[in-house]
Amino acid sequence: MNYQVLLFLVALLCCTPLAAQEIATGETPTAAFVVKDSTLQMATDSTVQTVLVKADSIGVPDVKLDVKQAFKPNPTKAVLLGLVPGLGQIYNRKYWKLPIVYGGLMGCMYAITWNNRNYKDYSEAYKDIMHDAAANPNNPEAWSQTWQVLTSLDPSSVIKDSNFKDRLKRQKDYYRRYRDLSIIITAGVYALTLVDAYVDAQLFDFDISPDLSMRVEPVVTPKTSVTPRSYGLNCCLKF
Repeated sequence: MNYQVLLFLVALLCCTPLAAQEIATGETPTAAFVVKDSTLQMATDSTVQTVLVKADSIGVPDVKLDVKQAFKPNPTKAVLLGLVPGLGQIYNRKYWKLPIVYGGLMGCMYAITWNNRNYKDYSEAYKDIMHDAAANPNNPEAWSQTWQVLTSLDPSSVIKDSNFKDRLKRQKDYYRRYRDLSIIITAGVYALTLVDAYVDAQLFDFDISPDLSMRVEPVVTPKTSVTPRSYGLNCCLKF
């Protein structure tokens, strides 16, 4: 019986320090805190994941930037519009060329009209005086007025004057030649407006470098045994 009491007391003394050690080290509260921390971490991760999912589900609106492109004329369209004088220059936005285009064409048209009118007057006068001299040389009342208004002399003496007839013929040929030349020049000016519209549209955005320059300076070539001394100008184009 005594031995049993002693064994019980020894066992009780051995168990008491172990329990005290567990309480002192705090292993059980630590486990509880670990569980609590993991719970908080899991809750935080799930919240962030939910926000990210919602953000991904929201569509990004399409933003259209209203960017105005620089004007670049089409050479083919410029030529087609240039068939009407001046429209090619208007399409290329070179409005300062309009007075040149219309002024040149109007001047050419005036030259054609003026030369053609004089050609017709002298041509009809020459035909009438030749007819009157051959058909009615002695009948002044039958003579045409077309050649009489071109001279201040007596018609009866002029109708027999071969120099006057030659002068009418020369004037007729003169105005016919310049009428035809005016037509050719008008066609050339018209073609030039088309070429200008095409080239202007083709080189609309051509960038001229600021380094482009031209320098002219005097040059003296020294005298040699073969050539004498010479003086001149040296033109240097830098681009």
